[in-house]
Amino acid sequence: MTPMPKWALSALAVALLSACQSDAPASEADQKTDPRTFIAEAEADMAQISETAGRAQWIYANFITEDTAALASEAGRIYTEKAVHYASQAATLDASGLSAEEQRKLDILKRNLTLPAPADPAKSQRLAELGTELGGLYGKGRFCLEPDNCLSQPQLSSIMASSRDPEELERVWAGWREIAKPMRPLFSEQVQLANQGAQALGYANVGELWRSKYDMPAADFPKQLDGLWDEVKPLYEALHCYVRGELGEQYGAEVVPQDQPIPAHLLGNMWAQQWGEIYELVAPADLPGPGYDLTALLAEHGYDEIKMVEQAETFFTSMGFAPLPDTFWTRSLFVEPQDRDVVCHASAWDLDNREDIRIKMCIRKNGEDFRVIHHELGHNIYQRAYMDQPFLFKDSANDGFHEAIGDVISLSITPNYLKEIGLIDDVPPAESDIGLLLRQALDKVAFLPFGLMIDQWRWQVFSGEITEANYNAAWWELRQQYQGIQAPVARSEADFDPGAKYHVPASVPYTRYFLAHILQFQFYQALCEEAGYQGPIHRCSLYGSEEAGAKLNTMLEMGLSQPWPQALAAVTGSEQMSGQALLNYFAPLHQWLDTQNQAAGRQCGW
Repeated sequence: MTPMPKWALSALAVALLSACQSDAPASEADQKTDPRTFIAEAEADMAQISETAGRAQWIYANFITEDTAALASEAGRIYTEKAVHYASQAATLDASGLSAEEQRKLDILKRNLTLPAPADPAKSQRLAELGTELGGLYGKGRFCLEPDNCLSQPQLSSIMASSRDPEELERVWAGWREIAKPMRPLFSEQVQLANQGAQALGYANVGELWRSKYDMPAADFPKQLDGLWDEVKPLYEALHCYVRGELGEQYGAEVVPQDQPIPAHLLGNMWAQQWGEIYELVAPADLPGPGYDLTALLAEHGYDEIKMVEQAETFFTSMGFAPLPDTFWTRSLFVEPQDRDVVCHASAWDLDNREDIRIKMCIRKNGEDFRVIHHELGHNIYQRAYMDQPFLFKDSANDGFHEAIGDVISLSITPNYLKEIGLIDDVPPAESDIGLLLRQALDKVAFLPFGLMIDQWRWQVFSGEITEANYNAAWWELRQQYQGIQAPVARSEADFDPGAKYHVPASVPYTRYFLAHILQFQFYQALCEEAGYQGPIHRCSLYGSEEAGAKLNTMLEMGLSQPWPQALAAVTGSEQMSGQALLNYFAPLHQWLDTQNQAAGRQCGW
């Protein structure tokens, strides 16, 4: 679910980068450089190395070995030092005489780092090594159910999704988290070094740097998030109350106490971030359901991994987008290799800032991954749409936009779409809508607090509010506060449960996913209106609408060239992010949940 950023470093770029490496801070002469000359030279330099950098990072993610790790680590050090050097220079330049476009490019150079390295070459090298080590621990992580049966994260996640045995689920849940324990001291050291790098650039800590990337003062961004969460929180609380009650019926109150947070291992997902896999456990027997099983339909119609991707491509071509290039099909990774370690986490890649777009994904032939493929291709379509922008603008309006675009297409995997492509013969009647909305909410609504709390935890780690002494305790306090979830077994500071989630060892900011779950509904509602759709918004599909495709492409082509409110307005007509479109989408379900909870006499909250 992640687009690999153009700033991700290359392993094999070492030779190219060494020739232009700069370990020293900006000199006095550098500081007097003409800003326009500096921007042009920095942009050309970063564009030149980007393609080789991306290809090398691709190799490491697809062939995790000691050699590729060492190369990636060394290249990471060089690349980060270069980016820090440009950021440091950019911070000293007078931008008063620059055009709005030039000032925007200068700002991007200042802040376009995730983990800035200290100027000290030894510390920079160590920071790069830490990132590689953490990524390797996650990518190579296995839990052995038996001595000869060691499973990867996707295989373990399949058990979490399908098993209904609380003891088995508890064992797998706890087993996967064993892989994160060795990460704890590495992560702590990484935080300290990255904070030094951020402070050298004028930020209080890395968290402030991350929050500075949203076209508003860093201090204002958390307030915007709080407002969005307050807007949608009542819907989540109703869903939580309903699901806890139904799980209590399934497992008994001794397993799922009705006045406490829900045990995290019972929600069908390794991280309890999406709950769709337990739909059949929580949907009432008399509730008209979707009437079909997407996983079974894919198998019935002979969908293998490639055909699933081909069908997702067809969605975009039906909206007027060009087909994927031939290189996409020959260079992507679709199936988990059995002969080597790879990072299976689904991701979309843009390797040459033009048309060498790919996905890397260990596809499982099920309905969930069918949706994820549509999502990942959304990243690729976005990447290709802004390829004619200057290099520094080759990105989404903000990181939430990139995630939201793929999800807009996933929302369109409605019964109408499935009928159009021949997977079902008839669209279920209107009375089945509550079942469809419940299934959607178990993924979309359930995710909202999880999407918010991960960076709440990291921002407090970066600021020092959370120290190494209470990493794990603070993690579970936030999970309880936001999600109403608790660990199924005792946890201690010997554990490092945040590291069991890919985005923490990979240093991928996570607030983008929360924003995406808000923005996707805004985009979707506006594009359905553009397509001329009339009816319940949750039944709309954008499949086949070139009008919606053209409006969407107008925004995609803007890339990062304009502040995100202007990009948002290009599709929605409004410059304000709002949860109202999400609430509109789920309004029939919200009413139904309240009725069910009241009828059952449930005491909601935790």
